[in-house]
Amino acid sequence: MQLDQPLSEKDFDELDQFLLGDRSPEDSMTMDHLHGYLTAIAIGPETVMPSEWLPRVWGEDGKQAPKFKNGKEEERIVNLIMRFMNEVLVTFEVAPKEFEPLFVEHEHEGQTLIDAEAWCWGFWEGMELRPGSWDEIFDSEIGDLMRPIYLLGADEIKEEELPEVEDPVKAHKLALEIEANLPAIHKFWVPRSKAPVGTVKRDEPKVGRNDDCPCGSGKKFKKCCGAEQ
Repeated sequence: MQLDQPLSEKDFDELDQFLLGDRSPEDSMTMDHLHGYLTAIAIGPETVMPSEWLPRVWGEDGKQAPKFKNGKEEERIVNLIMRFMNEVLVTFEVAPKEFEPLFVEHEHEGQTLIDAEAWCWGFWEGMELRPGSWDEIFDSEIGDLMRPIYLLGADEIKEEELPEVEDPVKAHKLALEIEANLPAIHKFWVPRSKAPVGTVKRDEPKVGRNDDCPCGSGKKFKKCCGAEQ
């Protein structure tokens, strides 16, 4: 595996299409979701080996697998994912301030806004690979830097926090904060290791990435209307 080569646009599209394709499990991550997941693993307090994190790319339980055509295709897709991870690792190692989270853009009332929700879902899932180990940063003097990721990524937030994520303009601002905060979050963990965080139920319904699409197509939201956002 040549992991030192960054993904070309063609490589990126190939992996993107495979993740969204019929031969990947319905719960597979999308590219922005995957990028957030890999980022948390790359900069977090504990080392997580690919043998642990890679199966969860295809579903949170880690028990699903794609229907690869053959061993060669499996090797190719795994290689693309590992190179995607390596890009994250190398950027934080050599130029953390230049790291760009893979957020999606969408139009809202004539404005082009950033949607970081799927990226944050992924980041949160990466954190949950080591429950409790992220507590130290939440309890630290820079704990507020994690708040935008919590608001957009956690499954359950406080009811009074919902307006901050349901307003597209406010969510856009949270995305900008995340990009600005990531170098400091990374720096916090460089000399450290380890250190549970309570959550409150999100009372209002929202369409999740793996929910049936509300348009009635019978497909998962992320592979239907959600893919257009």
